[in-house]
Amino acid sequence: FFTVGLGRMSVDQEHDNTNDQFQTMIQSEDVLQIREFLNNQNISDIAELIYEFPDYESQIIANMSTHRAASAFKILDTPTQKRIIQELPAFKTAELLNDLSADDRTAFLEELPSEVVKELIKTLDPEERKITLSLLGYPESSVGRLMTPDYIAVHKDWTIREVIEHIREVGKDSETIDVIYVVDDKGIFIDDIRIREIILANPDKRIEDVIDNRYIALNVNDDQEKASEAFKMNNRVALPVLDNNNVLLGIVTIDDVLWVAQEEFTEDIQKIGGTEALDEPYLEIPLVKLFKKRIVWLVVLFLSEMLTATAMGYFEDEIAKAVVLALFVPLIISSGGNSGSQASTLIIQAMALGEITIADWWIVIRREILSGLMLGAVLGIIGFTRVMLWNQIFHTYGDHSLLIASTVGFSLVGVVLWGTIAGSMLPIVLKKFGADPATSSAPFVATLVDVTGLVIYFSVAFLIMRGILL
Repeated sequence: FFTVGLGRMSVDQEHDNTNDQFQTMIQSEDVLQIREFLNNQNISDIAELIYEFPDYESQIIANMSTHRAASAFKILDTPTQKRIIQELPAFKTAELLNDLSADDRTAFLEELPSEVVKELIKTLDPEERKITLSLLGYPESSVGRLMTPDYIAVHKDWTIREVIEHIREVGKDSETIDVIYVVDDKGIFIDDIRIREIILANPDKRIEDVIDNRYIALNVNDDQEKASEAFKMNNRVALPVLDNNNVLLGIVTIDDVLWVAQEEFTEDIQKIGGTEALDEPYLEIPLVKLFKKRIVWLVVLFLSEMLTATAMGYFEDEIAKAVVLALFVPLIISSGGNSGSQASTLIIQAMALGEITIADWWIVIRREILSGLMLGAVLGIIGFTRVMLWNQIFHTYGDHSLLIASTVGFSLVGVVLWGTIAGSMLPIVLKKFGADPATSSAPFVATLVDVTGLVIYFSVAFLIMRGILL
């Protein structure tokens, strides 16, 4: 613990020293010294400086070498990127965008209004403009938007020696040299091979003698979630992207997929919270748009909750005869809603991680029935004990405390059981019909269980108290 503490202190001190040095140089206004200082910092430290000194964010990027500026720019959040582009001189913006890798450039441009994109594309070199327009032409959530055309391709009749020479010549312009791609004369994809296998192979061997024809590939029109799943299930740092004719169009690297996974996670969290995905940072989204994203689900949930009043109206006579039943309504419906929300969240997460599929619904429902019975039994015993104990101390429920306690106890078992079943099955049903499971958010499940929970509660009460209190 002491060693870790010293390490943390050292990192914090280094961070503070970097900030102090930067402030000193800014005050000196020595451009050459500032440029040298920035170019000698880690890219992650540059990003920290930009966040620490937002008044100088565009100057920091402008005073760095173009390649390092592009490396720092691509790891910044979107609002910061937008501000920097607005403040940079036109020539520096052109340099920066041209130096960004095609996939990072496309990811940034797709966050901008179409009018701005048109103007920025004009600043690109002809070849980069062609590549960017090609990537932007693919559907927004497709693998085509993620891929980069900067990869190393070789032919199967090349020797290992020729391949290594080729890597030396063109490797610096490639997104990664960890994986080399084998194609024929028409660009048809044959196989991929890791650099490790090339380095360890006999220099006189041909590529066709080294490849094993076992590969994982993505289609350019695949959803980005499929790419994320492919990387998760296979130990790869990059995957080839093919068209419908098996022509190699580009590659997708693990760093791009990690960004996609983060965005998907954010969207799911927002949906689970009972709102539409924002698609923009919270502080950047216009208030009217934020209102529209939130009001739809609030109205749906409100209208659904009105069914609760309808259900209580249906049992109005029972409530009038045994007013004490109304005291436990919040307890019953909240327990069912909580259990349903728990189950829904667990299943949505498990589906997102690929731990369960639609075909596993029977296994899921069996587990949730057992879980619901056990959870309901625990809560039912607590509820039963609470009623009996309160009556012993305060004489709250009179001579019928045992009936009331039994009603509460058995109702909790039923409502919690129903909540777990509904919460676990709803995401699977939605997935079956092609909808996003995350839309069966915790508030939606809770609202559904509230209404049905009342029916269960008063039905149990009627069975236990019929002829006595009802």
